[in-house]
Amino acid sequence: MNTQRTCLDCGEPLHGRADKKFCNDMCRNSYNNQLNSNSYNLVRNINNILRRNRRVMEELNPSGKTKTTRDKMLKNGFDFDYFTSSYKTQAGARYFFCYEYGYLLLENDEVLLVVSKKEKEKFGEG
Repeated sequence: MNTQRTCLDCGEPLHGRADKKFCNDMCRNSYNNQLNSNSYNLVRNINNILRRNRRVMEELNPSGKTKTTRDKMLKNGFDFDYFTSSYKTQAGARYFFCYEYGYLLLENDEVLLVVSKKEKEKFGEG
């Protein structure tokens, strides 16, 4: 059984080792980059959203604790579907965080913005 082996990327015939899959490093890199590009794109896009959410809260909350409106956050590009963690208080209020910056949804489309001292201390910024 003498089947011709070909490069997984470019399709050129392979010569040499029996377990060889690529004709050169460029084809190996190209194949693996293409194979992983969809998952990398997804992670990169989510990270971009999280960073934007953090930046919006940082800009709207220079004092460490302030109120704003949901509409103002949306106009600045905030996406309420993405956050890194959440925290539920004993009273039942749920805070959502993008890294150390968080928010609590209030009545009448108001939002309380806060900064987590715990997160800042954890990473040596507090």
